[in-house]
Amino acid sequence: MQNITPAKRVLSVLKGEIPKKTPFTIYETKLERSYAERELRNRGLCLVRRTRSYRIEYKGVDIKAVSYKDEKGRHVTRTSYYTPYGELYTVTESAGFTSWTHERMFKSPDDYKKLLYLFNNTVVLEAYDSAAMLINELGDDFVIRDNLPSEPMQALISSYMGVGEYCMEWMDNRDEILKLYDALVKTAREIYPVVANGPLMFANYGGNVIPEVVGAKNFEEYFVPHYNEAAYVLHKKGKLIGCHLDGCNSPIMDAVAETGLDYIEAYDPGMSPGIKEALSRWPDKILWLNWPSANQLDPLPEVYNRTLMMLDEAGEENRLIMGITEDVPKERLVPNCMMIMKAIEDHDFRRQER
Repeated sequence: MQNITPAKRVLSVLKGEIPKKTPFTIYETKLERSYAERELRNRGLCLVRRTRSYRIEYKGVDIKAVSYKDEKGRHVTRTSYYTPYGELYTVTESAGFTSWTHERMFKSPDDYKKLLYLFNNTVVLEAYDSAAMLINELGDDFVIRDNLPSEPMQALISSYMGVGEYCMEWMDNRDEILKLYDALVKTAREIYPVVANGPLMFANYGGNVIPEVVGAKNFEEYFVPHYNEAAYVLHKKGKLIGCHLDGCNSPIMDAVAETGLDYIEAYDPGMSPGIKEALSRWPDKILWLNWPSANQLDPLPEVYNRTLMMLDEAGEENRLIMGITEDVPKERLVPNCMMIMKAIEDHDFRRQER
């Protein structure tokens, strides 16, 4: 156990084992390769690579992408999807490791037929070779996370409509939204066994849910059943499942407790109930934290002390993975990581001395 690798340490905690050292993770896209990054990895930092063991194609849909400079001087890409009912398109702007969506597919109620055609003609294909290759290429400093799609209702909110448009349509055209939802449910159910039979050991199911928008009742009706269904399929194959819930989870704490999710990723105790309360209310789940975004600009001694406080809250059971899943001001990223790592080392040393 003394020479356990960063990746194995993370996986052991996800499986419910109590570690001798608390894992510390960060998405690989957020930390540039450097001497400091190498030191952190030598001290146990684990990088997280996100991928998919499947891919999506559309039957009877022509797709064309054109890149250009828009009227504001931004380099954007318009991706068009030509259906028998007309064109759908998005406009996106590349932004390093991510992208900005300037226009989503849904523009007006005229798009319901087009979207329904798109969703009903979705084909799910395995992509196991590329996922398995990452395991061999990246080594023991990485964990590789599979990704189920966004929850069917969340996909409509975040990917196809946007929050404002969705809220208006939910009030005015709910039946049409539910037709799209049902089509996305069908595709999600095709993806569950593909991921369950794939080479990766754990997967996130959607996330970025905004409880204040969805509401507790709709979360229970349109989200919880899908977490449980996917968990049932993945668990049969020995795989683990979690969700990226990085917002204010107070309204949905009880509902999340009723899910088969094994871990909650990106949990931010600055936004949601504290670690002690969360672990108490979710006794069968691992907390995979986002170190509180609101405190990333605190003085470095406070970063150190806050980390110790969070570790103390976790108690001896320590169902905790320390993580950074959101953006950190560039000038503070490495210094903060160093402080967090030092606090983990000091806390775990004292814990082992007791």
